[in-house]
Amino acid sequence: MIDDLSNSGTPAEMSAIDAFNDGLRANNQFIFAWGLEDPATATVIDNRNGANTETGKPLFDAKENISGFWLIEAANQESAKKLAYEASKACNRKVELRKLHGN
Repeated sequence: MIDDLSNSGTPAEMSAIDAFNDGLRANNQFIFAWGLEDPATATVIDNRNGANTETGKPLFDAKENISGFWLIEAANQESAKKLAYEASKACNRKVELRKLHGN
């Protein structure tokens, strides 16, 4: 889910998201869903080769950000795309569709 604000879901949007999630559960497609805190609370950690560094800020300084996500079981790419369209409508936000690596 992509948003430009933090905690911006209206009561109507939250109801639509709950209904979408209930539909996923009813069809055994729901794995996990959660919202993310504002990117301003993020920090990038790099401990490759013992670097032990922290930026104190998000990786990207962008107006839009990932504000939440779903892990959904879909039979194929077509089904996943259909669910992404439904999710976008339910949350009234853009949704980025990605496969899990290796699947």
